[in-house]
Amino acid sequence: MQQESSPLCAADISPDLRKQFAFLSGGRGQNGSPIIIFPEYPAFGELEEQEFHNVLTYLTSVPSVCSTGVGFILVIDRRQDRWASVKGTLLRIAGSFPGNLQLVLVLRPTALFQRTISDIFFKLNKDEFKMKVPVIMLSSVTELHSYIDRTQLTQELGGTQEYCHEKWISHRTAIEGFALMVKKTAQTLQSFGTELAETELPNDVEATSNLLTVHTDKKDKMKEDLRIALCQGSRLLESINEPLVKDPDYTMNQDELENLATVQRLLGQLDETETAFDDFWDKHQTKLEQCLQLRHFEQNFREVRAHLDMVYDRLSGFSEVGISPAHVEHILKELNNHEERACVLDRALTLACDADQLIEASHYAVDSILPKCSELRAVCEEISSILKAKKAYLLKAMELHQCLEKATKWCDDGIYLLASQPVDKCQSQDGAESALQEIERFLETANQHKLTDLSGIWRDYESVLTQDFRVDKVFQKQLSMQEMFEKRRVSLKKLAAKQTRPVQPVAPRPEIMCLMSVHYRHVMNELLETERAYVEELLCVLEGYGAEMDNPAMANLIPNTLLHKKDILFGNMPEIYQFHKKTFLRELEAYTDYPELVGRCFLERMTDLQIYEKYCQNKPRSESLWRQCSDCVFFQECQKKLEHKLGLDSYLLKPVQRITKYQLLLKELLKYSKGCEGEDDLQEALSSILGILKAVNDSMHLIAITGYEGNLSDLGRLMMQGSFSVWTEHKKGHAKVKDLARFKPMQRHLFLHEKALLFCKKREENGEGYEKAPSYSFKHSLSMTAVGITENAKGDNKKFEIWCNSREEVFIVQAPTPEIKTAWVNEIRKVLTGQLKAYREARQQKSSDQISQLTPTSTSLTLSPFKTNPKTLKKGEEKKTDQMSQLIHSSSLPQGFSKASLSVDASEENDGYSSAEDPMNSDPEDEGGKKLSPGRYVVVADHDKNGPQELTVKSGDSVQLVREGDDGRWFVCNLRTNKEGWVPAANLLTLIGESKSSQSLSSSGNTAFCFSSTAL
Repeated sequence: MQQESSPLCAADISPDLRKQFAFLSGGRGQNGSPIIIFPEYPAFGELEEQEFHNVLTYLTSVPSVCSTGVGFILVIDRRQDRWASVKGTLLRIAGSFPGNLQLVLVLRPTALFQRTISDIFFKLNKDEFKMKVPVIMLSSVTELHSYIDRTQLTQELGGTQEYCHEKWISHRTAIEGFALMVKKTAQTLQSFGTELAETELPNDVEATSNLLTVHTDKKDKMKEDLRIALCQGSRLLESINEPLVKDPDYTMNQDELENLATVQRLLGQLDETETAFDDFWDKHQTKLEQCLQLRHFEQNFREVRAHLDMVYDRLSGFSEVGISPAHVEHILKELNNHEERACVLDRALTLACDADQLIEASHYAVDSILPKCSELRAVCEEISSILKAKKAYLLKAMELHQCLEKATKWCDDGIYLLASQPVDKCQSQDGAESALQEIERFLETANQHKLTDLSGIWRDYESVLTQDFRVDKVFQKQLSMQEMFEKRRVSLKKLAAKQTRPVQPVAPRPEIMCLMSVHYRHVMNELLETERAYVEELLCVLEGYGAEMDNPAMANLIPNTLLHKKDILFGNMPEIYQFHKKTFLRELEAYTDYPELVGRCFLERMTDLQIYEKYCQNKPRSESLWRQCSDCVFFQECQKKLEHKLGLDSYLLKPVQRITKYQLLLKELLKYSKGCEGEDDLQEALSSILGILKAVNDSMHLIAITGYEGNLSDLGRLMMQGSFSVWTEHKKGHAKVKDLARFKPMQRHLFLHEKALLFCKKREENGEGYEKAPSYSFKHSLSMTAVGITENAKGDNKKFEIWCNSREEVFIVQAPTPEIKTAWVNEIRKVLTGQLKAYREARQQKSSDQISQLTPTSTSLTLSPFKTNPKTLKKGEEKKTDQMSQLIHSSSLPQGFSKASLSVDASEENDGYSSAEDPMNSDPEDEGGKKLSPGRYVVVADHDKNGPQELTVKSGDSVQLVREGDDGRWFVCNLRTNKEGWVPAANLLTLIGESKSSQSLSSSGNTAFCFSSTAL
């Protein structure tokens, strides 16, 4: 099947048209037939068939259909040519003219010979042309004018018509290009319209907004294309009308008129297309905008509905009536604050009004919006009603509480009056009368304060009465107090009537007990009120700051340094809040009537209160982060919303202040608990709280240790920590080195754990707030399984000794006070006694052979990695068993390390020591010299030998540095493999100088060692 070819365009055959062997002049015959002129063209016979066919096909397609239906008139000008050219032209036209012909006019050659030949051969060969229309041979243009009017002919043919072939080609090219642009524009708009019509509306705000933006951008591009097309059409129309502009009398030929009509028609199509597209776009844009409004409404509805549910749930929690007017006032204040913060009601009503506007604007989703709008108003109305009812309920409860408190206070004041009346003065007649008058005046105020009608109270406050009010108890207290007053009145009246012998004044015990009860209640009320305020402050921080960090609306205000660091800023404050809100506060309130027993509550929750240790350990990181971001807009905006006068840092300090406050309140309660039932519980609770505070304080120091390569948690519980002055004594072989008193002691901070004793150097305090706390550089550790102590060092009651390895290593420790020294000695003794007990239990379960195997093994594992002279290495190994036996023996002494064989004065067994040879007598960070010396070290990294004389060592190997070679290497003995060899140490001194907790040895290659040092 032959493929249909697309119509020819002037741009496609522009080179052929420019040859001008045929053209449309724009003239018409008498019946309107288009005229095609074949001017003189000497190379006509050389034209290719395709060229000829393309030009004629295009020329016959240009005039209108009605014109081409009449047929074309061909004017062939061959006046300067020969008959052969005339014949060839006619044969080509007869063979391939693509349109209908009406008439063929030929201007034959004017030369006499050629004219004669043309007449003869035309008559002879007429049948060869095979044309169905007449072919007329003309001798001159005058004869031509008899067939075609001169106005329809060009000036070359004696006519008056102006014709420019280049201009004609330019117009045709522009018109056809414009028509193609109009067509493509219409197709693009149609395709875009189909795309818009078939687009499904998104289900969320972001997607809808993006879709509206994308479609708007595409629409703007379409409009820009339309504008360009209209501008091009307008310029083309101006070009066609240009002759008329220059000469108003100018008459357009038929082709020009048709061109003008074509351009005007195309412009009209563009206008219609643009109008239709604008109408369609307006509808589509309206629908997208309504969809975006709907998605915004739905999103806001979900958020508001969730907040309304949250408000509803919180309001449901306001069911309690309180236990005192202050408590009710606190609840009412919390309810009012909640109502003020619950701006969600206003937001919900505003959203409902917005929904009304959407409905009035004939939104397409009215059926979806209307139910949500009604739901919002119904929920808001319900919450408002609940708020109103809760307020009325609480106000009624407060009124009753005030009545009960007034009556209770009146009773307490009466009891205090009775207790404060001096008994000795009441023995006189005047004193008795004065006391009686005091009582009478007090009883006159009874009607203003006491409860008079019990049934009336039950009737008036039936809606709020619960067991929390204790109306019967207050009423009974009134009766008891009145009974006491009546007895006192009777006694005083007798004394006033008759002078009695003075007796020894004794205060009535029941009245004193009542007075103590008043003090109890004051302290208990303070505990409860501050606890409630504390819980409210925590909630305020978590909601006002913590929750806002997750609020997308506030995301642009949060600095980068604060992103994803909520856990650092607030620590475990949410855990603390949940514990106090759901557990501790409720349990404290249960002891309202039994304040003397509140110690039990603390004891039961002492494990839970240890969560404060985690909070305090995080506090330095939190405060550091706060200082970096304290000036950011986010915190300022949150503080402004909460109407806080103080910044967040003040509220982050609340948990630290609260855990400290408990011990003060417990001390106050304990003051009035002498001989009471709960005194022991209060004392134990106070001790436990102080223990928590100590643990918190100790942990703050513990986390400041730097340079310790192990896990501090493996060392067991931290028992004690403190700063001391430390001297060291060290034995090498049979020679003794003594650290004399003239040498400056090292200042060390000691950390006593269950399994080890750490020596650290305290660093200077820098920074602000919690960052001002000191830090500690780890220097040395002693395993508690290899430690002995000497309680008394001669010459100073603040000194004691810590030693190991059968006193090869002795540390003389000077405490700030004798009391601190005693506490440390006792604590160390407890650890050693515990080790002895564990050892005895193990010894009872094992045979003597197992004991002989266990003793050296366990001892070797607990020895400290001390630097040792190679000559004394074997001697030290031989003494392992003795060390354990001595340690056990010393630990079992009932009075603690006082026998001469194990616990001696510091002045004994020290003769012959020389401190000049002891590397431990000077602080390597305080002294300027840094020099590597032979000794024993533990390797903590692998090294493979690089030559036959070098040594291979593995992590964990014990090695002995023997001597330094001339080539910068060290001769080393591997004590595990008993092999010896050289190890390169080009940067040895530098690495040792930079190391704080170990000495480091590294070569210039990729080999690295770390040897444990004994320097404190």
